[in-house]
Amino acid sequence: MRVIKLGGSLTQANTLLKCLDKIDTNYTSQKIVIVPGGGAFADQVRTAQSHWLFDDSTAHKMAILAMQQMAILIQGLKSHWSLAESTTSITEQFKTHNVLIWSPSIHELETNDIPESWDITSDSLAAWLANKLSAKQLTLVKSASIDQNLSLQELSLVGVIDKSFCEFVAESEFKIDVVNQADFKVNFR
Repeated sequence: MRVIKLGGSLTQANTLLKCLDKIDTNYTSQKIVIVPGGGAFADQVRTAQSHWLFDDSTAHKMAILAMQQMAILIQGLKSHWSLAESTTSITEQFKTHNVLIWSPSIHELETNDIPESWDITSDSLAAWLANKLSAKQLTLVKSASIDQNLSLQELSLVGVIDKSFCEFVAESEFKIDVVNQADFKVNFR
């Protein structure tokens, strides 16, 4: 099973559909969970927080809702893929669907004590999900340029991945790829 996190910035780069099409046309039978970034919806949360000055816990919950909106957008583009809101739902739906879009449940994340801060974005949540599902691979697809010579820690320091990602993958056994959308290759065969 593979978790693919599609950065929210792919919508602004206008490459989201291209990435979804790569998954759709190259897919065979491997189980896949798409994790959406929050994109422009999460940017609106940042803007609202700077205006209204509400706490990071509130902003975190709103950012999860931004991911849910992106999940719905992706399903609108790929209606034959199914939405799943929890790890239990993913496991159940894998019985009848091979490609799922995670629309994360705020309640499940709270129950699993995921800290509520901007240090944890959809990158870290994708890593958390990959761990929970015992994934074989986690791919983060970004619109940013990726220097393949940089370590995960260095990618975090330059802001390509979030500040907490390395903590979430510290003891993970799955393969991790961080790629620019132009370099995103789908090898499901």
